[in-house]
This record gives sequence, C-alpha cells and structure tokens, in this order.
Amino acid sequence: MSRQEKYELALLQLDALLDETGNALSNLANACALLSQVLTNQVFVGFYLFDGEKLVLGPFQGGISCVNITLGKGVCGQAASENKTIIVDDVRLHQNYIACDAAARSEIVVPLVKHGELLGVLDLDATIVKGYDQIDRVFLEQFCHLLIEKTTWHFNQFSIEAKDKK
Repeated sequence: MSRQEKYELALLQLDALLDETGNALSNLANACALLSQVLTNQVFVGFYLFDGEKLVLGPFQGGISCVNITLGKGVCGQAASENKTIIVDDVRLHQNYIACDAAARSEIVVPLVKHGELLGVLDLDATIVKGYDQIDRVFLEQFCHLLIEKTTWHFNQFSIEAKDKK
C-alpha cells in the first residue's frame, strides 16, 4: 500500500472513529491514537489547545511534554500565531524550537482554526531528520479539517466549580 493510499484510508478511519456527539475529548484522543498507528517514527503525536491566552497540552501519545506554550514561542506557538503549517526538517538547527524530547529530530505543526478562531494545534515529532514532507502536510491538514468539522469545541465541559461547604 502506498503512503497516499494509507493516508486516504486513515481519513476514512477518522471519519468512522469520530464520536457522533462531537465530543472533543474523545475525538482528539482517538485522532492521536490513529495518527500514532498510521505514521512511522513518531516520538510525539498530540494536540495543544488554545485557552484564549496560550496553548495548553491536550490529548497526546508519547512521552511527557511541555504543558503551556506561549503564542509565538516554539514551533507550536509560531504555527498558531502565523496560522500556517510549519515543517522543521531538523529541530536541532531551528532557533525557535522547544526541546521536550531528546529523541525528536523533526517536527510538523498544523494549526486548528474554525471560523477564523484559533482552537489549537496538532503537533508531531519524528525520530528522524526530514521526517515530514509536503505529502504529510496535505494529509495532516485534511485530517485536521475533518476533525475540526466533526467536533464540538466546548471546553467548558471540564469546568468544575468548588461547592461552598458552609
């Protein structure tokens, strides 16, 4: 199976996996799992979600990671602030790279935007230099578009107010 065929199948799988209720947590978690299975040489596959001020770590697969990323900082913050997909062939040579895992050698970050509003970013790190190319970019942008359209982006569902015990 060619890489293109594998990616087309992954888009069909994502469409089938997405929760019909649009639950963001379930959809993001399954999206990470699917990408981890489809893509090779991954050390990190995950989402950072925009809280109105900064990017905050969301569902992911991989080792421990940075929790908060300021807009403009690192490849994630840069992709979010510039609203464009960024591919870094060799993270060791990139001046604006945040090192979270020493095994990472290349990175791709795709911004998640709906109706002009930043939702977050999809971040992937590979163990090899030049781990991503334009074929990956097109696939991941299609993947994110499908995910965005089939997900309800309400994160107030995670708010829990402390009850007064008086």
